[in-house]
Amino acid sequence: MTSQNAIDIGQDALVLATKLAAPFLIVVLAVGVIVGILQSVTQVQEQTLAFVPKLIAAAVVIAVSGAWMLEEAVAFGQELMAQAPEMLGR
Repeated sequence: MTSQNAIDIGQDALVLATKLAAPFLIVVLAVGVIVGILQSVTQVQEQTLAFVPKLIAAAVVIAVSGAWMLEEAVAFGQELMAQAPEMLGR
């Protein structure tokens, strides 16, 4: 295994982590902004009103894109396992 292989694996892992985290982050950010605007307009500053919609949105993201996320993670793992003998020099 060369240092370039390790760098490539690390880079691929970071790209995968970004792809898997992006749906959560984007949806929760959007819900947080909307709830924040609604709270400032109605002047209701209850903390649970900000938390519960974000939790529901995260659950919806898992329900909608969970299969795709799992497929991506499994494909990455399978690719690493397929490359292992080559990197070990066998």
